[in-house]
Amino acid sequence: MKTIRWGIIGCGDVTEKKSGPGFQKAQGSELVAVMRRNAELAKDYARRHKVPRWYDNADKLINDPDVDAIYIATPPTTHVDYIKRVARAGKPIYAEKPMGVGYAESREAVEACRAAGIPLHVAYYRRGMEKYRAIRELISEGRIGAVRYVHVAIHGPASGPDQNGVLPWRVRPELSGGGLLLDVGSHGLDLLDFCLGPIRDVEGFADNQAGNYQVEDMVSGAWVFASGVHGSGNWCFSADREDDRILIVGDRGRMEFSVLDVAGPVVISTSKNEEALTFDAPEHVQQPLIQLVTSDLLGTGESPSTGESALRTDRVLELLRSKFDQKE
Repeated sequence: MKTIRWGIIGCGDVTEKKSGPGFQKAQGSELVAVMRRNAELAKDYARRHKVPRWYDNADKLINDPDVDAIYIATPPTTHVDYIKRVARAGKPIYAEKPMGVGYAESREAVEACRAAGIPLHVAYYRRGMEKYRAIRELISEGRIGAVRYVHVAIHGPASGPDQNGVLPWRVRPELSGGGLLLDVGSHGLDLLDFCLGPIRDVEGFADNQAGNYQVEDMVSGAWVFASGVHGSGNWCFSADREDDRILIVGDRGRMEFSVLDVAGPVVISTSKNEEALTFDAPEHVQQPLIQLVTSDLLGTGESPSTGESALRTDRVLELLRSKFDQKE
């Protein structure tokens, strides 16, 4: 096989620019079918993006013999059901994050794919981007010496309902499974796994401070990596302003960078100087990872974001917010 023919389940906003065109532009990749429950919206997406086929039924796309692999881009509460259905059909999967709602559900997805012998990849797309791969390499090279601790701070103003009284889907538990930690915060935690290895022990606290919706809007936590590096974080989604940074402190320097601003600089400070490294953001932010996943499926490369790596992140997310779940 020289080309992976992709189908998309859930051609919503994230697929318009972040991911969808990446399947058309990656080498060895072709987007041949899309599905959305609203037939008119599915048809419109296919027309605008020049995709040959569209469906309003997921099983029809899953069982299309001309679709080799499937990208699941539906709300998180539906991911695992679709992953299992695609695995039963024997087709490789690229699923949006978080992989499932809770560690146990995510583990079911990984086990289902393992039992079926099906590759499972997850859209923690920063693992494919030049900026974050460079950070990992700089740490590995010892640019800031032996790493001692990390701190994550991601803050933003409160989310509220739109003019029709509808809350954003990311804070509606029936769609998202939890608060913005699962959507926004998961990227930083997955990056830390990518750059520093698995997290071993986690303790977290979660609250709803502003009362704008049902799920948590404030999470604080501390953890220890398997390597012995310590970490801490605060995710506040009812703050006065936006803040987005990871600080990594070593015994010979420190490194600071944005998680969400993929074009933001990486600032390295030592006792001798300070340097800001800059990187270009890809037009379609998921395309670098889509390329790696496609190459993996073709046997010419390796994907850095798998079901197993995503499962580790899902475990950390669950432990950070577990006390909020217990209060509920």
